[in-house]
Amino acid sequence: MDKNKRKELLEEYKQIKTYMGIIQITNKTNGKIYIDSYPNLKNKWLAIQSQLDIGRFVNARLQKDWKELGSEAFSYEVLEQKKADEVADRRWELKQMKKSWLEKLQPYGDRGYNKPSGNETT
Repeated sequence: MDKNKRKELLEEYKQIKTYMGIIQITNKTNGKIYIDSYPNLKNKWLAIQSQLDIGRFVNARLQKDWKELGSEAFSYEVLEQKKADEVADRRWELKQMKKSWLEKLQPYGDRGYNKPSGNETT
């Protein structure tokens, strides 16, 4: 590939807007929800489904229910999103967004898969 074509493709790539945000996965059988934040939402549901399908999802309780109930028992929703290039400190912003949604929805215990201690991975 010549340098001009490469430069042109790189410019096009830079123009693609990415969105960061908060997602919710809902177990339609028991109503439990899982809340998490991601710096890039593009194709995120496909990536999460793949992790769950191969048994490698970060949340063990959600993973267990996925294995038992199957993918049809779950839905995915983006709760909040922002253009990633409009945020100066993405990590801080995602943390604040997630904190707000966790406080609002309280996805703990019988209501969800997150843990109130701040360690939502298991």
